Amino acid sequence: MIKLLLALLLAASVNLYAQEKPEGLFINSKAPDFKSKDQNGNEIVLKDLRKKGPVVLVFYRGYWCPYCNKELQKLEDSLQQITEKGAQLIAVTPERQEGVAKTIEKTKASYSIVTDEEMKIMKAYDVAFQVDDKTVARYKMASIDLAANNGQKAGAVYLPIPAVYIINKDGEISYRFFDADYKKQPLVKDILENLNGLK
Repeated sequence: MIKLLLALLLAASVNLYAQEKPEGLFINSKAPDFKSKDQNGNEIVLKDLRKKGPVVLVFYRGYWCPYCNKELQKLEDSLQQITEKGAQLIAVTPERQEGVAKTIEKTKASYSIVTDEEMKIMKAYDVAFQVDDKTVARYKMASIDLAANNGQKAGAVYLPIPAVYIINKDGEISYRFFDADYKKQPLVKDILENLNGLK
């Protein structure tokens, strides 16, 4: 009985560690399908989008993140080059519509932004991590209420690793950028290069 209990506790701690340390999906992994609505109320269905061409899927933290805004702005500036390669760009965030509106105001993003309210997409792509209470409190002192911005409960605040995936027509991941350091973002030229030949 004690051995069983220890095994369960060990399994629970391993699962907790796995939740705290997302690894993201790897190249050649099957990209999980999802269905949601963007800031304009358009239905976004991944399996329908990828029939038309590759999908660049971007996860970002929120309007309050200057590094995310910089990357989203660069992607907007390069949107024509992305679409000329037959690709579509979708951004996913935990922030509610009010936050998305602020992100659009800051970045002029014209591509689809999806609010992942229940974190189903972020969890499916293994980018979600729970923010510890001390960090949440620090942000709050800086007038950034993560729980309110994301519509999440206090003590259960999640953010994504700012990851980028390219999903090909077959629904496989052909490119990934995944770095726990939110200050690091992929170069747009690397995304463009990895879209070559995927039409």
